[in-house]
Amino acid sequence: MTMAWYALYTKSRVEKKVALRLKEQGITCYCPLTKKQKQWSDRKKWVEEPLFKSYIFVDIDLALQSSQVRQVNGVVNFVYWLHKPAVIQDSEIVSIQHFLSEHSEVEALGNLVNIGDFVTLDSGALAGQKAEVVGFKNKHEVRLRIESLGFELVAYINQSQ
Repeated sequence: MTMAWYALYTKSRVEKKVALRLKEQGITCYCPLTKKQKQWSDRKKWVEEPLFKSYIFVDIDLALQSSQVRQVNGVVNFVYWLHKPAVIQDSEIVSIQHFLSEHSEVEALGNLVNIGDFVTLDSGALAGQKAEVVGFKNKHEVRLRIESLGFELVAYINQSQ
């Protein structure tokens, strides 16, 4: 068996249910969760939400289990890269798990710019001009870049941490 991690795209807001259904079928899956404080009119509450909206990860033998995974209610399809289901490295799954074990409030940001990147300005007096990113405002944050997913995980921490 050639087991590998793959990213699945799910219907909106059913990531945890899909993960539960996959586990019930004996399929190893991972739905990274983060804690967020929600405000209602009468109270505040900490809830666990999926870190990657509409995405979960499965550790399967693609040749044997892909059709079984696709038939699970809530699964839209595998995430594809170069016309093949995208393989996620074991080390990246471990990095996400380790990062989430150390930080409780985490958010996933996609398509970020970095120092040294060149961007084209969309609006203002310099619209259409290319510019190099040379710095950011100082924030207290920890970042983990997951290159194959195109995301950065960001945890905001206190100065004492």
